[in-house]
Amino acid sequence: MQWDRIAFIWHISGDGLFMVDKKNAKLPVIGWREWVKLPELGVSRIKAKVDTGARTSSLHVYDLQISQVANLTMATFKIYPVQRSSQVFIESQAQVKEFRSVRSSSGKANLRPVIVTQIELMGVRWSVELTLANRDQMGFRMLLGREAFRKRFLVDAGSSYRSGKPDSPKKTKAKETL
Repeated sequence: MQWDRIAFIWHISGDGLFMVDKKNAKLPVIGWREWVKLPELGVSRIKAKVDTGARTSSLHVYDLQISQVANLTMATFKIYPVQRSSQVFIESQAQVKEFRSVRSSSGKANLRPVIVTQIELMGVRWSVELTLANRDQMGFRMLLGREAFRKRFLVDAGSSYRSGKPDSPKKTKAKETL
């Protein structure tokens, strides 16, 4: 590699100082976890782990059913968008693009359905491929792999929620009645 031909700049933010190549300097910076929207699936917010080590993005689903409808392969499923909770769920459906062998972090390969849907992060909306899988044993309901954010965002692995946290209902203590 010829180092004299690569131009780097220093990016200074509230989170520190880091070096990026000049062609990527204009890209917005996201953290290692972010809140995203999946509007076509009816998901107004879901916490995603941004994983530069994973190629493919994955969505945790329950009750996955694959069917043929008018020569299209369709997936019907439930999404539980709130981590560690099965009380709120969204029923959704999407066309299956293909089935793909995906190797999990444990090294085991599984054949998973792949869908294409819109994702929104930091006000930017684009199409993304998602594998549908049971991620029940994982900490996040969604994994955002590097192909999803390549040439769209830089990742600051030392920060979280660079796009902000969504408003959530404030918990209040119930007053005791005597």
